[in-house]
Amino acid sequence: MTDEKLSRRQLLQTAIAGLAAVPAAGLLAHPAEVAMLSETDATAKSLGYVADAKSVDAKANPNYKPGQTCANCMQYTGKAGAAAGPCNIFPGKDVAAAGWCKVWVLKPGAKVG
Repeated sequence: MTDEKLSRRQLLQTAIAGLAAVPAAGLLAHPAEVAMLSETDATAKSLGYVADAKSVDAKANPNYKPGQTCANCMQYTGKAGAAAGPCNIFPGKDVAAAGWCKVWVLKPGAKVG
């Protein structure tokens, strides 16, 4: 395992790509059964995705703060209260609402915790 850090440029490029995908994602119907994102997925690994935010290594991810989860992230488009849902960063896969990744940004109007 390598100790690669995500550069600010990489983070911004990923976030912009995710935001650009928002309009297109709204046009697609969410299929009844979508595969869950695996922590071993290459993109998930590069963005530090974990299915349970409580297991985030705070030393390796200094931007992580307790209470940050996919459910209160701007990129998460799942229904409130659902255990999992789609994410703009990982198209075609559902992420755990209790998960977290390095692209986390507080959803407008949401609260951490």
